Amino acid sequence: MRKRIPWKQYFMMQALVIAQRSTCDRALVGSVLVKKNRIIGTGYNGSVTGQPHCDDIGHQLVDGHCVRTIHSEMNSLIQCARNGVSTDDTEIYVTHFPCYNCAKALVQAGVKKINYYFDYNDSPLAIKLFKDCGVPYEQIKIDRQYVEQLAHKLEDAEN
Repeated sequence: MRKRIPWKQYFMMQALVIAQRSTCDRALVGSVLVKKNRIIGTGYNGSVTGQPHCDDIGHQLVDGHCVRTIHSEMNSLIQCARNGVSTDDTEIYVTHFPCYNCAKALVQAGVKKINYYFDYNDSPLAIKLFKDCGVPYEQIKIDRQYVEQLAHKLEDAEN
């Protein structure tokens, strides 16, 4: 009997796939906002709609940070806001540990848990904010058996 992928890994795999749409190659970041095991919003690093992308014209660097893009977490929250979907009592699955600005926005938007895949410049200020506000965070890793299981199924389908 096939073992189904656990919810945490399922949502993290979604974030990893969504990251492939990022338009800033300095960090391909994707995120998924989840409420009661249902996806309510997604986002990836990308420029403001209609504006040039880093991948097309280069990075806009300020103090060593690219400021051309909107971070994936912010894009997830903005997608929910534009669609009138409450982010209260949600969890986020994000490929990289959130920066301090994203951490502030996530807490303010009512996100109750942060799930991340990569440690990436883990901001001491973001960590302190999460702890001070009682917002837990957890690193989620993908069990390769689920990736390999899918790869085998795809190979079998091609043959």
